[in-house]
Amino acid sequence: MRSMLAYSFRICFVLAALVAALPASAQDLAPVSDTYAITGATIVPAPGQKIENGTVLVQNGLITGVGKNISIPADAIIIKADSMFVYAGFIDGYSHVGVNPDNSEKKEKVKYPGNPPPGRAGITPQADVRDFINPTDASIAALRAQGFTVSQIVPHGNMLPGQAAVVLLKGEKADQVTISGNTALYSELSGTPGVYPSTIMGVMAKWRELYRQAAQTKNYQALYASNPTGLERPETDRTLEAFYPVIDRRQSVLFKSEKVLEIQHALTLKTDLGLQVILGDLKEGWPIINKIKNSGAKVLLSLDLPAEMKKEDNAEKKSDERKALDKRKADAIASSTSQAAQFAKAGIVFGFSANTVKPADVRPNLMRMIASGLSEETALAALTTTPAQMLGLSNRLGTVENGKIANLIISDAPYFNKKSKIKYVLVEGTLFSVEDRPKADTGKKADVKGSWSYQTETPQGKGDGKLVIKNENGNYSGTITNSFSGKETEVKDLVVSGNNMSFNYTIDVGGNSLKVDVAVTISGDTLEGSMTAGQYGTFPLNGTRDPK
Repeated sequence: MRSMLAYSFRICFVLAALVAALPASAQDLAPVSDTYAITGATIVPAPGQKIENGTVLVQNGLITGVGKNISIPADAIIIKADSMFVYAGFIDGYSHVGVNPDNSEKKEKVKYPGNPPPGRAGITPQADVRDFINPTDASIAALRAQGFTVSQIVPHGNMLPGQAAVVLLKGEKADQVTISGNTALYSELSGTPGVYPSTIMGVMAKWRELYRQAAQTKNYQALYASNPTGLERPETDRTLEAFYPVIDRRQSVLFKSEKVLEIQHALTLKTDLGLQVILGDLKEGWPIINKIKNSGAKVLLSLDLPAEMKKEDNAEKKSDERKALDKRKADAIASSTSQAAQFAKAGIVFGFSANTVKPADVRPNLMRMIASGLSEETALAALTTTPAQMLGLSNRLGTVENGKIANLIISDAPYFNKKSKIKYVLVEGTLFSVEDRPKADTGKKADVKGSWSYQTETPQGKGDGKLVIKNENGNYSGTITNSFSGKETEVKDLVVSGNNMSFNYTIDVGGNSLKVDVAVTISGDTLEGSMTAGQYGTFPLNGTRDPK
């Protein structure tokens, strides 16, 4: 019978160290699994619900157990979450996170500006945002660090940039991270300078024209399909075909709707054409809140808020005109900050959009909304259950339940406590540690040569080891070892750029090769950063240079 001590030894050291083959005492055991058991936690399955001292079991990227007295498989990696809180991963209803902005045609001059090619006019409704996403983009990691695990992303552009998709905030390729494609037709009611339509009136007219042309073409194609005899074969037009799901009410139109005029224009098209509409990244909706409610449009409020006004000395010496200006500004900031509470009071259900917010401002802005009257329960719903329902993915996302995708947040205190911190985020069962990340490149190449003692921390505890870097005429090489196994592994692809250093190495885990990527920032005789071990997640790493 296998020793439980040896088994725990294997789990701890492979994930805590992530730097060497298994210790000799555990060489006969099976490879580490992707099963996690989060134990001793306060679980919030959904807004308004709570399970004290519970366990969440994750297997193969899915939640397979939630509650008390959960049977934990022998191969589970235990995350001891005593005094911690577990929530469903947050859902960003609309943003460009990870999307390459250069997905439109070059803005060269056209011969007939009044009738430009569709792409030049910003009309590419058939474009798929998944063709432009980079899942490894730093913006994805930054948003994930704030607890977001899923985002509905949209392409960049003007009038009709293309199709939205719902993606997981992890992975390396678009197809690996996609949950659902073509989730909405995205539109920004802005023209393209130098060609038609360039004005809002032109954009609105062109929108109606395209929609009606699409409806006529669709009807003719249906007629031809039923009996083509004597009828001309209809031409294929992918620009118009992109409207068909919208015409059939199988797809909503997601409008960028920050300002009051943008909201009103979107609602006008909704009324004129009978569209199903989502108002995205809404920032100034309070002046027409009743109109929005009566429209029945879905709403994604912006997580971006205007900066708070700073208190000024000698404010009493300001002119009456300046005082009046400051009051109007303060009133606008207060209205923006309390907008979520106003919408909730009016009975408007909403999700949140991270499109224009800086990731570091997400939590502070949520706290400002709560201080202005938004309840914590409604805020949590807007981050989880409501966007899941809007996206038609409630059976997969939004709650901590059996069978759902294992998108989870683990915080060291209730999330809406001012001093709480997110410690871990799981995205489809992949564990990410949320710690300080490498700092910006200073431009000055750091001295990385020498022996370094490092430590890393995982849910299972701390590990340590040695990193030795050599520099021969600007050619860097190195090795990394682990105190548990004593084995030395060569590092590869070692790059020093300014004060940043990155490299990777391969370890053996139960007979299988596992690539580990390391990225650190050097500051004098200290280093800090992270190491990522494939499906096992990302963990913090820090160290100091050994004395010579």
